[in-house]
Formats: sequence, C-alpha cells, structure tokens
Amino acid sequence: MKRSVLLIYTGGTIGMQTDPHSGALVPFDFRHIYEEFPSLRRLGVEIDVLPFDPIDSSNASPELWVRLAEIIKENYTRFDGFVVLHGTDTMSYTSSALSFMLNNLNKPVVFTGSQIPIGVLRTDGRENLITAIEIAAAKDPKGRAEVPEVALYFQNRLFRANRTTKQSAEELSAFVSNNYPPLAEVGVNIQYNRSLILRPKREADLEIDTKLCEDVAIIKIFPGLNERVFRAMLNSGVKGVVLETYGAGNAPTKEWFIGALREAIQRGVTVINVTQCSDGEVNMDIYETGVALQQIGVISGRDMTTEAATAKMMYVLAHEQSPKRIASLLKKSICGEIGK
Repeated sequence: MKRSVLLIYTGGTIGMQTDPHSGALVPFDFRHIYEEFPSLRRLGVEIDVLPFDPIDSSNASPELWVRLAEIIKENYTRFDGFVVLHGTDTMSYTSSALSFMLNNLNKPVVFTGSQIPIGVLRTDGRENLITAIEIAAAKDPKGRAEVPEVALYFQNRLFRANRTTKQSAEELSAFVSNNYPPLAEVGVNIQYNRSLILRPKREADLEIDTKLCEDVAIIKIFPGLNERVFRAMLNSGVKGVVLETYGAGNAPTKEWFIGALREAIQRGVTVINVTQCSDGEVNMDIYETGVALQQIGVISGRDMTTEAATAKMMYVLAHEQSPKRIASLLKKSICGEIGK
C-alpha cells in the first residue's frame, strides 16, 4: 500500500514561478505538482495538495496556526505525514506554535520553503520539497514514522522545529538549530539521528489545543533603552513578556529597570528571560545582573529560542492562571523545546 502525504501550501517564496509572457513572479499551482516534478512519482508516495490563498509569511498569525492545527486534525487518519509549505520569515514561529498545539503526535509534520522561487532554474525549493515529502512518508524498521514530531527541513538538514531560528536572508542554509543537533542529515542517503527524535510517551489519538493568549510582547534589551519606553511596553496590557537579554541572561541593574520589572511581575505579568545570542543559554546564577532578575521572579528560558519562548508563552498563559503553575510549565520541556 502506498504511503500518503498531505501537502499544505500556505504561501511564501517557494510558491512562486516566472510567468513566461510577462517575466513577473506569479503563484505556482501545487495541484499540478506531478506535471511540474514528474520525478516525485518515483518516491512511491501518494500526494494530496491543499492550497491556501497565498499568505505572505510576514502576515502569519495565531489564526493561521489554528487553521493548520485543525486541518491536520481533520486529515490525520488519512495520511502518513504532512508537509507544510510556508514563507521563511516566520516559519520558526508557526512551526514552534504547532509543536505545542498538536498533542500525542505520532506522525511527521514537516515545514519547509525556499529562498529562491520554485519556478526559477536554480531554486532550492525543488530539493527542499522533494526531501520533505520523503521524510514525511518515511517509516523506521519497526514500521513507525521516522520523525513523529513537528520538524523543519531546509538545505540538507532536518531540525526539531521549536529549536530553529532563521539566520540568513541570503544563504540557502537559512535556518539554524544551534542548541540541538539535526534530527536528520541528508546527503546521498538520509541519515536519521534516531536517538534525538522525540516519540510520544503513549499511543493515543491526536488532540489539538488551539487556545492561545496573544497578549504577549518581545522586549529586546539594548544600550539606551530608557525608563519611559520600557515602562510603556510593560504597562501596555501584556500578560507575558519574552525578555531578550545579553549573553547568559544579563540586563541592566539600574533601579528603575529592576523596579519596573518587579512592579510588572507583582501585577501578574509573566517574564521569561532568553538570550540574544544565536547559541548558548541563559544562566541567571553566574553574574550579579542575572541574579537580580531571578530574585524578582524573572523565569529563565535557558536555551529556548525567542520563537519557541513566544509560542510557549502564548500557549501556557491560555491554559494557566496560577503564577506558580505558569512558571513551572515554562521551566520544563513540553515538546523538546528546552534542554534537560
């Protein structure tokens, strides 16, 4: 029996091709995917296509995340895996959010896209698309899905989605996962790093949880950030703040800065500390500045990416009201987004 994959096209660079008459970039119709890429038939995978009206990924939102979760739930029993084509700019946000929203997942959900439109001769989209489909349909020697988690495939590497961030607007290797190794590396063959892949703890039906709190802000610390601006952000009605700090979680120790954070936390605002660095983690026990944040109730995000911390904050705040319970969930790994 043929394995089957649902290809969900949301938009992005991968879905563009050159109009032969005008020379302009126009949307590619993925419903004709076999005509454009006849080599796909050799994979032995039945591919169904569900196209959206293309969304520029700059306009990605929680509404899109919910729609994707619902589509996967509705089609879950019909397919062996799913491939989501998405613009690169916000792919890490969307895929991170899906990792929290899809519970008891035991099938692959592979996000991919491209830096060069699929209709351009030297596109990276063709290889990304074909390999993502192959991975989404792949079974291990026991007949189980090779990668039963939300993943992101780009330029010969498959990553845990909630460990990724986009690191280049120019390079074809657009994504990195500096704090967690690839789940698979692709050369002549696909080499799965099976010991790194997250598997469900128990056999159960897929459940989706689409409750999200959107009253969340990302605040990046920088030299020159003043009290008026900082307080305005904290007093804007947010319920959660992802605080991007220096190095291992350091921030100013000025009394107004610490005081503003303390007052916000006392009002019930949850603050999680993530590093601005591309790799490494927050450790608020090392320096005085980190200790000061810890003492007023700022939560360490350890090695989480900003994208994962933001999605997780939205997810947790929608489900919990107790500050103690919120802190507990943010500190522990829910779906592999944070180191042990």
